Amino acid sequence: MKNRYNRRNFLRTAGLVSMGMATPFSSLFKLNALKAATLNNSGRDGTYKALVCLYLGGGNDSFNMLIPRGDAEYNEYAVTRSNLAIPKNDIVPIDVLNGNGKTFGLHPSMPDAASIFDANNMAFVNNVGTLIQPTTKQDFYNNSVPLPLGLFSHADQTQQWQTANPGQRSAIGWAGKMADLMNDMNGNPNISMNISLSGTNVFQYGNNNVEFSIDPFGGADNIYGYGYDWGVNIGRTQALDQMMNRQYTDLYQKSYMDVLKGAHEGSQLFSDAIAAVPDFNTVFEVDDVSQSLHMIAKVIAARETLGAERQIFFIDYGGWDHHDELLNNQQEMLGYVNNGLKSFAEVLNELGVFDQVTTFSMSDFSRTLTSNGNGTDHAWGENAMVMGGAVNGKKFYGEYPSLELGNNVELGDGVMLPTTASDLYFAELALWFGITPSELETVFPNIANFYDVNSGVMPLGFMNG
Repeated sequence: MKNRYNRRNFLRTAGLVSMGMATPFSSLFKLNALKAATLNNSGRDGTYKALVCLYLGGGNDSFNMLIPRGDAEYNEYAVTRSNLAIPKNDIVPIDVLNGNGKTFGLHPSMPDAASIFDANNMAFVNNVGTLIQPTTKQDFYNNSVPLPLGLFSHADQTQQWQTANPGQRSAIGWAGKMADLMNDMNGNPNISMNISLSGTNVFQYGNNNVEFSIDPFGGADNIYGYGYDWGVNIGRTQALDQMMNRQYTDLYQKSYMDVLKGAHEGSQLFSDAIAAVPDFNTVFEVDDVSQSLHMIAKVIAARETLGAERQIFFIDYGGWDHHDELLNNQQEMLGYVNNGLKSFAEVLNELGVFDQVTTFSMSDFSRTLTSNGNGTDHAWGENAMVMGGAVNGKKFYGEYPSLELGNNVELGDGVMLPTTASDLYFAELALWFGITPSELETVFPNIANFYDVNSGVMPLGFMNG
């Protein structure tokens, strides 16, 4: 079978838009800063670690992903969720070590995720959401504390989950900030620490860094037409090659071409490195989530060739805005997530790096617990999952709330006020990745409102070290 991830495909799909080539002149100065920032390869600890962000774009109904099973708690759930409640006998049980006598389970489409959880390799962060400072229900209604901008808005909440800055509309993501601080750990200045399977995104955009973009299916063009050996694209390729090989005396032209050549060289190296990765024994399904994770596994397998000690991957799996047909849509989509996580865990074990890779979920928000007829509307606090060998698994972090309407964190229509700040979730991942406590406030400007950076303990405790 022909390998779809050959050099030609990767020259078209790997890295060139991510390095700013979609709008080359406007990106020039950022890209020069990126190049300068990566010249120091002093490193921090010499070990490989990766974060994989699975962004469930549109707002996953996470209280139908992680569901109470005890009689009293399930009855509250069933009454509140009405026609959207998952039948109790269909819920896949999980064994929660710190459930305080309460029992829980996962959506019926997630049996493999349940097995990963029960094997101590997955945890859930409960009722987590964007906050500027600790907020009570009374604070919310009295407007006595600052609240995140544009609550319940897709655009604002997506931005805030990706920037960790809910009080401002910022274009700098927290993965971008981490790459700014840690670029000296990787040896190749032409391949960013941040690698996107979903194109341009805020999460990975830093002051000195942009994402290196690849396509899991090998079908997109980052410099349009480059590398094709037919039609007008032959001339397009020749013209670009001539531009890159020319000697420039004008400083601006030379700087631009240096960046273009660096991106081109990075793509060539990337293509060769991926092509050299042997086929895995692990089988992946042919869907966007599984294929994205499959490609990430290939990149991880090629990490030494790519000179990478730290990598952050981003997948935006959209389509979760289920105002209608929630049950059918979520059944299918959570099935894809389940299958992808199963294969990804297996391949990471095959590669011997399961302890070094942490996969975590984010979403715009959860959904209203109440039904709008056949779906749910925008809400706030959500449940997130974290998977990896370094995860203190089989546990919940943060409080799983009562799902009875009118409780002390329910704001109306089943909108849950977050009781765990997303900053705590992010900071835990950042510390494990190698950000120092003294750097946390640079990455997460509100973290001191929730956590003492000098405490010497992890913010939530779901990561080892």
